[in-house]
Amino acid sequence: MEDKKLETATFAGGCFWCMVKPFDQLPGIISIVSGYTGGHTDNPTYEEVGMETTGHAEAVQIVFNPEIFPYERLLDIYWQLIDPTDSGGQFMDRGASYRTAIFTHNEDQRLKAEASKQALEASGRFKGKIVTEIVPAGPFYRAEEVHQNYHNTHRNDYNLYYEASGREAFTEKHWRSAKDLERLRRQLTPLQFEVTQHGASEPAYDNAFWNNTREGLYVDVINGDPLFSSMDQFDAGTGRPNFSQPLNEGLIRKEADYSGGQVKVVLKSRLSGARLGYWGRSEVSPTGFQFEVNSAALRFIPKEDLEEAGYGAYASLFPKG
Repeated sequence: MEDKKLETATFAGGCFWCMVKPFDQLPGIISIVSGYTGGHTDNPTYEEVGMETTGHAEAVQIVFNPEIFPYERLLDIYWQLIDPTDSGGQFMDRGASYRTAIFTHNEDQRLKAEASKQALEASGRFKGKIVTEIVPAGPFYRAEEVHQNYHNTHRNDYNLYYEASGREAFTEKHWRSAKDLERLRRQLTPLQFEVTQHGASEPAYDNAFWNNTREGLYVDVINGDPLFSSMDQFDAGTGRPNFSQPLNEGLIRKEADYSGGQVKVVLKSRLSGARLGYWGRSEVSPTGFQFEVNSAALRFIPKEDLEEAGYGAYASLFPKG
């Protein structure tokens, strides 16, 4: 895929340790840097920012390709990471250095950020007022190396901190409520709902894409994330679509399933949480692995429709003609 002009996004959402992993390894994300911004001093240190004398907030700065991962998608993820009604910090971290803010780098970002904030307010998802600031981006100071990529370099410490912070429970309460589930039930067919939400398996050899030969993309039936390409589809003899690899590993999550007395590896779509199918080894797959997916979890977009459907950046994956 041809790289277009890259953009920069800057978000403050409390402790910057917790603001990297949700964006990490997503398609189109070039880099994520933890740092400090929004204050009045130059080159602040972690200790100085924590003393609440610099005016800076802990933040992350993301370089991304908007053709692959639009700014609106970054905003969607951002709102689900924070408590936008808390003006005194975030979760167990208190003080102005842990405030929430969207630092916009151009007018287009400002308009999109304002629209997303207004949509969140209108949704009634939160009872309190949305207090997250939307302000012009200023100087950004890279944090000390110990704070970069903390979820990988200090995995145990990060996991303990994240669990104690209350972030995950807050997200579950406000973004995966009974209303959200009912909304999803109305959006999907009964089969799609059972497959993506309860892990049901559709009948082998009696589903939409098990023997599809058209060229195109398979996207998440819930949120449209591009998950697989027909170029990687192969016949594994299971009567369901099988792929040798995903389009981007960052959009797929693997989880162990211990039910049924046999350990299996479940495939989920990372951002929607949709249950897709199973992962395993395969002697007939070009990569040695197979991603067996239920057709009901997917929507197929033929290559000739990619541009119109908003997936033009992936057209180069397919032979012309």
